[in-house]
Amino acid sequence: MPLPPAARPARRTGHALGALVLTVFLTACGGGGGNADTTSAPGAPSPSPAAPAPPAVSVEKPATRSEASRFLTQATFGPVDADINRLMDVGYAAWIDEQLALPADSHRSHVEARDAQIKAANASSSAGQDQVFETFWKQALTSRDQLRQRTVFALSQIFVISMADDNVVGNPRAVAAWLDMLGAQGLGNYRELLESVSRHPMMGIYLSHLRNRKADYRTGRVPDENYAREVMQLFSIGLVALNEDGSAREVGGQPLDSYTPDDISGMARVFTGWSWACPDWPDNSCFSNGAANGASDPDRSFKAMLAYPQYHSTEEKRFLGATVAAQDTSDPAASLRVALDTLANHPNVGPFIGRQLIQRLVTSNPSPTYVRDVARVWADNGSGVRGDMKAVVKAVLMHREARTVSDTSGKVREPVLKLSAFLRAFPHTSDTGFFRVGSTDPAGTALGQSPMRSPSVFNFYRPGYVAPGTAAAARSLQSPEMQIAHETSVAGYVNFMRDNIASGVGQVNGVVDGVTRNRRDLQGDYSAELALAANATDLVDRVLAKLVVGPVPTALRTELIDTVGRINIPTLNATFSNQSSVDNAKRARVNSAILLTVVSPEFQVQP
Repeated sequence: MPLPPAARPARRTGHALGALVLTVFLTACGGGGGNADTTSAPGAPSPSPAAPAPPAVSVEKPATRSEASRFLTQATFGPVDADINRLMDVGYAAWIDEQLALPADSHRSHVEARDAQIKAANASSSAGQDQVFETFWKQALTSRDQLRQRTVFALSQIFVISMADDNVVGNPRAVAAWLDMLGAQGLGNYRELLESVSRHPMMGIYLSHLRNRKADYRTGRVPDENYAREVMQLFSIGLVALNEDGSAREVGGQPLDSYTPDDISGMARVFTGWSWACPDWPDNSCFSNGAANGASDPDRSFKAMLAYPQYHSTEEKRFLGATVAAQDTSDPAASLRVALDTLANHPNVGPFIGRQLIQRLVTSNPSPTYVRDVARVWADNGSGVRGDMKAVVKAVLMHREARTVSDTSGKVREPVLKLSAFLRAFPHTSDTGFFRVGSTDPAGTALGQSPMRSPSVFNFYRPGYVAPGTAAAARSLQSPEMQIAHETSVAGYVNFMRDNIASGVGQVNGVVDGVTRNRRDLQGDYSAELALAANATDLVDRVLAKLVVGPVPTALRTELIDTVGRINIPTLNATFSNQSSVDNAKRARVNSAILLTVVSPEFQVQP
């Protein structure tokens, strides 16, 4: 149902509307303009704001449905009434425990089932990245274990592999298995997570340590250092030495590096001799091709890489104060164990990874106290266990600062989370059952972001990004998601959401179960909103309650009521009996109320 001409932003004017929305959006975030990363290095910590005075706030149960909705915005892909009700009944801790006890659905199973269906219809076709998008969105929108799925999405932006890479995108089963691994190990122990990440073939392909060979001084070959660098820089300790509260340790007023080029070289030797799982392991052909004597493992793309001693460096390996002595007999597993133990026990890991989890779930600018408290749970979950990811996630969400709204709390919603919140607020069903959202990469016509398609290992944006020229920047406040917010992406989002609300979301279906649909796969349920459409005030209040977390500014509410009320609903009488015109006008009111809300700063900024 399209919006009436007076209410809809036409495509030809979308760019101008986007610029207007961006101006308002930036103002709400503390200023205007800019898309340059001002951090000194990827992932480097920037100054944190001073810790606010602890306010009176309950960390046991939400006092209001608004507080519950705010918590669920952090912990799920979007609050819904059932989760709000349950949270109000049992409180934060019990809700988290219940969520973490739920069984997980398998992303890989979905992709495998779809692969079989696609091949049955056309033997020359197979599953691709669209099927990864399907399983992501299906679980994000419908799975009961929302906290696990939301955590997986956060972890996928810290431990990054990307289907933007040609070698990764051709392995959709393996990418789905990667998501399953993050769901299992990401809520287990960090040390096991780090090993699963390091030995996963998709990471091996993406960061080029699969088939990495020891040095050959005759030819000048040296071990590939790519993964050795990134496992320290991005997946464990970061670029600079950190205090427990996440602040940089300094020497002579300058941040102290957490590792050196020599540490990278030593670590690179560890990651030699790892390659495909293979029936004839450790045959040389298996190392190079993943197959030998005509046999290969059909699951090699996601089974943990195996050690091939003949390709592993036996030289002494020094890194981060640890030493693996020169080996008389090549022992890649022993080298790896020392390296991962050293990384997992490094004092930087708790504040470095913990701070990023806070940023992805709760706020872009956690105080030093918040980071310190989470780092302490990372170091000891209360039972002497280090790196208990369940305890860490719980500490992130239940911290007093997470439950408090201040002038430094909250974060900009990234595009995927804006779409998921909308899709869950007005429950969308899939005609096919596959949730065929497809790629949402284009910034000018879609979200400018698709899950598992980061442009690089540094994610879609840097954790230390500061939007230049803004009031936030003047206060040394970070806004990572603003790195992908610009005039093109904001205009694209407006038009994308206009079409989603009016016509449905995702790819257009033809015949589904013998019925010709010719409509987009995901269709929303707006029946409750349509029932209120005759009263603009009631309609707007319902839409705002479903989409906006926290107090709604009077000016926004008044403007929405006025705009929606200007859409005339004709009155049926003796001379006018066209019910379809009435229904169209009601739907236009609903569409307008939702669109104007989802493009507002109040929706796009998570408090």
